[in-house]
Amino acid sequence: MIKTAKKMGIKTVAVYSDADAFSMFVKEADEAYRIGPPPTNQSYLKMDTILEVIKASGAQAVHPGYGFLSENCIFQDMMQKNNVKFVGPPQVAIKAMGDKIESKKVALAAKVNTVPGFVGEINDDKEAIKIAN
Repeated sequence: MIKTAKKMGIKTVAVYSDADAFSMFVKEADEAYRIGPPPTNQSYLKMDTILEVIKASGAQAVHPGYGFLSENCIFQDMMQKNNVKFVGPPQVAIKAMGDKIESKKVALAAKVNTVPGFVGEINDDKEAIKIAN
């Protein structure tokens, strides 16, 4: 993302935990902000801290990375409420793909190959054993 943004003349801002302080993306960004220690719940998952960085840096758009907040509708709502463009999937996709059963149903309806298995809820141990067999 940073390389592409730079080719397009877009200023980049990175957030990082202490574990990633010397990572390539931190070095390549025009600005980089430390957001906490390595545990993700103390850094990359702290939406309020990331919003503070967005405001401090004047960022107009956020690419949420892969995993973490890229799959979080609450974060996407927060960005929208603060007039920050969320560079990622739309909420309908996040909601569908965040639930493994729903995502499999969506894939099956689109006739996409999926891993064979049961699609639905299992009510008790006996039903689970029957399905497993």
